[in-house]
Amino acid sequence: MILCTECYIQQVGKTLMLYRNKKVGDINKGKWIGLGGKFEPGESPEQCLIREVREEAGVTLTEFKLRGIITFVILDDASSEPLCIFIYTASRFVGDIAESCDEGTLEWVATEKVTDLNLWEGDRLFWGWMQDGDKLFSARFEYEGSTLTDHQVTFY
Repeated sequence: MILCTECYIQQVGKTLMLYRNKKVGDINKGKWIGLGGKFEPGESPEQCLIREVREEAGVTLTEFKLRGIITFVILDDASSEPLCIFIYTASRFVGDIAESCDEGTLEWVATEKVTDLNLWEGDRLFWGWMQDGDKLFSARFEYEGSTLTDHQVTFY
């Protein structure tokens, strides 16, 4: 299993989103996602989160919250390892958001318009869970290609 983080920085009714449009062979190409990436050896989820956001947006998070944990499985690709993604929101950071990112285009989007973007189906679901309350969630999403075929969730 591959461990990852994903973060949604939110301020004054807007959310910082990443439009994945720069990497060749990117499974997320053409999708809008949060900031984040894979753990480096020995990192905690929070260390990975802070490093990835700094690398992608050029800022250092100072206030963030774990919102959920997702197991992401692609059923029709036997070579694909499941992902375990720690989902965070953040409200404070130090520094200025970078104008560019190696992964794609960074853009502040009105929080109520995020679901109008080209998101993964599962992202649309957990986005709703994050907007509906403050409960921590644990979910499992099964995909065949880019189609969500099943999901389970538990709230805490």
